[in-house]
Amino acid sequence: MEEQRSRRGRWREGRRARGWGGGWGGGPHCRPGGPPWARGGDRWSYGGPPWGQDGPPFRLPGARRRGRLPWPSTLCLTVFVLVGTAFAAANQPDRQPLDVYAWLLLLAGSALLLFRRKHPVIVVFGVSATVLGYFAAGYPYGPVFIPVAAACFAAIVAGHRQAAWWAVGTLWVGHLLIAHWLYRWLPPAHDRPAPWGQELVIAAFVVALCAAAELARLRREQWAREGAERAAAKKRRENEERLRIARELHDVLAHSISVINVQAGVGLALLDSDPEQARTALTTIKAASKEALGEVRQVLDTLRTPGDAPRAPAPGLDRLPELVEQAASAGLTVDIRRDGERMALPPGTDLAAFRIIQEALTNVVRHSGSRTAEIGLGYAPESLELRIDDAGPATGGDAGGGGNGLVGMRERAAALGGTIEAGPRPDGGFRVRATLPLHPEN
Repeated sequence: MEEQRSRRGRWREGRRARGWGGGWGGGPHCRPGGPPWARGGDRWSYGGPPWGQDGPPFRLPGARRRGRLPWPSTLCLTVFVLVGTAFAAANQPDRQPLDVYAWLLLLAGSALLLFRRKHPVIVVFGVSATVLGYFAAGYPYGPVFIPVAAACFAAIVAGHRQAAWWAVGTLWVGHLLIAHWLYRWLPPAHDRPAPWGQELVIAAFVVALCAAAELARLRREQWAREGAERAAAKKRRENEERLRIARELHDVLAHSISVINVQAGVGLALLDSDPEQARTALTTIKAASKEALGEVRQVLDTLRTPGDAPRAPAPGLDRLPELVEQAASAGLTVDIRRDGERMALPPGTDLAAFRIIQEALTNVVRHSGSRTAEIGLGYAPESLELRIDDAGPATGGDAGGGGNGLVGMRERAAALGGTIEAGPRPDGGFRVRATLPLHPEN
């Protein structure tokens, strides 16, 4: 019994090693990682069925690939031309009977269509030449025009419009010469000129064919432009989302780490001389790190579940007292002045105002020798004015900063259609002044 189990286990291991079984990941025709539609393989190279992608709506799973010869369509067209010409010849006893040369011309014209995607210009001229030779030999009329139509259509859709028009025009002029002048010296004997009404029908058919091909070419170009625009818009949205997340993480971490850095220095300096003050510094570090972790988790949650709404509301000016308290824990005294009637702000403007003030206070903590700052909020009917001042002077220190704070503030203001100015004051201090519209552009 044990020997049978051992033998069975070895057989299963060998089966897995050879790539058999193992659910969707096994089988000689299945790569590991699930079925093609769950694996994102090359069966559907756009990551799903074509009708759910950005390509043309007619692209099916068996869509044509550029490097493959169109055997099925060419074979069907060849059979139709040969059979149709044989039936048409039975009702035209006054034309030359179909012989070996006639069948060779018909086969050559249809066989050239195999290369209509790789060499459309050569094919459209080659097919026109075989059809012109067929008519010059006096063979019966029939569906011999169909290969010309297919070659002309392929050439125009591929962008070779002039070549297609020249080939079809040359064929029509040659047919006119044969049917109304050269018929006296060409077979069949005792032939008569073709009626002009027939020539008008052929001309109308050629014009309709070329117009349909032009329409198909324009639609293909439109689909290509729309696909490129969708890809560019998708990439732009991804870049904007990356920048937004980078700004959020920078603002959250820069402020919290600056507070932690300052309080850690205070705690180390007072650890022996004033343990109670060192304990207060450690408490502030704990609170700042907890808040930073919560905000970072909120930002990362939007990456894990991009379709879900955030669990916690985005910070805004309603949290300004909390921000002032954190700055006070870092030894910074902040005064707030409001001008105008306070009003509810749009979420984007509210978040941008909070982050700009947060980054400005972080810069005061890191780079300024002043321990006081002033925040001014000006409410206007169409905009919100922000002003953050510190008395300076600059210390030149960098408490863990990366130098991207002002860049991030300008990006936030520009994303809303606002402006921001930042620079030293004449008295040696530093000022950040921002204007944010209450009706953002984006």
